[in-house]
Amino acid sequence: MKFDVNILRYIEKDAWRVLVSVEMGMKNHELVPVELINAISGLKHGGAFKLIRELLKHKLVHHENQKYDGYRLTPLGYDFLAIKAFVNRGAICGVGRRIGVGKESDVFEVVTEEGETLALKLHRLGRTSFRAVKSKRDYIKNTTTHTNWLYLSRLAALKEHAFMKALHENGFPVPEAVDVNRHAVLMSLVDGAPLTRKYRLDDPGKVYTQCVTQLAKLAQCGLVHCDFNEFNIMCDENGDVTIIDFPQMVSCNHPNAEDLFVRDLKCLHKFFLRRYDYRASEDENGVPDPNFFDVANGGVGHGAGQEVEKSLDVSLRASGFTAAAGKDLDAYNAARIEQKRKETTVNDANDADTDTDTDTEDEDDGAEFGDDSSDADESVEGQRGGDERSRFGYVERGEEEVEEAEDDDDDDDD
Repeated sequence: MKFDVNILRYIEKDAWRVLVSVEMGMKNHELVPVELINAISGLKHGGAFKLIRELLKHKLVHHENQKYDGYRLTPLGYDFLAIKAFVNRGAICGVGRRIGVGKESDVFEVVTEEGETLALKLHRLGRTSFRAVKSKRDYIKNTTTHTNWLYLSRLAALKEHAFMKALHENGFPVPEAVDVNRHAVLMSLVDGAPLTRKYRLDDPGKVYTQCVTQLAKLAQCGLVHCDFNEFNIMCDENGDVTIIDFPQMVSCNHPNAEDLFVRDLKCLHKFFLRRYDYRASEDENGVPDPNFFDVANGGVGHGAGQEVEKSLDVSLRASGFTAAAGKDLDAYNAARIEQKRKETTVNDANDADTDTDTDTEDEDDGAEFGDDSSDADESVEGQRGGDERSRFGYVERGEEEVEEAEDDDDDDDD
């Protein structure tokens, strides 16, 4: 399917409503009947059927009538729903070229209203080259019976966004997570290229040391990357590395954590030896291989839950975290909430005498800043749109309801 965001300009408001109705119907239907689409969308006089033909023309839905007349979302339709949600939020205003293709995702460059370029990762679980995800990843519970590839892609995106946000906040060299919707993750654009495209390095030892150091730091926080290779390590011109791709990360308490950690380490050994003829053992400044049990002793389940706030595998509920570690986290969160409640009560009592004076000052401040808000809105509005000759396809913001419906059961799986 051709990925042309210019189609978004010509889709009617009610057509978006129908597309969201198909998505909602797919929660418990493989094919959504036309009658259900009509009922969910709330359109009268068969309006949904007329609009479905427009969506079919753009290949946003697929039609089958073997058992009954029904429709399902296509990956392109799911892409457009996520992009339209980002546009309506004001997160982006244009989509550019595809800058990366992987076995389970596509990456596009996008632009914000302020002119900043970001990266948009669209998860593609279910491709021919990556269809064993149900047996190799624990995105779904054993009790889950109805699943489809779009749903699994959504879970992978939510998981990656959570990992990326937590790692960035803890000082790891990863892209900054900006937003997430459905199967799409919006993140900062990395200045560099994958190691697999770096045929020469000025200092291979420096890059190798950074890679091993980050691998050990992840283990210290209770995490194993599980796919730490030349395709998921970005390197800039200064030799600084950035780690990408996180949905497959597991806890250090996972039964196979040590094997996965050693496998990541061996991937680095093989690549640097094959590409740069570099051996850390022959370099006097080379970093020795970390031992898994030495670096992972600060993770979950070690030390009776000490430093539990730094154990990212528990806070993110990574694959393999134990029930005991979960209890440590719950106890820690409960104590922190109780402490904040006590502090709030004390602060409220201390500030009760000064509320009258501060209210008067706030009213004056509000009058001073009131005129600037309209000017700011006008300046942002003037930046929307863009030069049609640029490399970005711009999308107008609308009032369509394209946000996901709340689903508590799905969130528990993440």
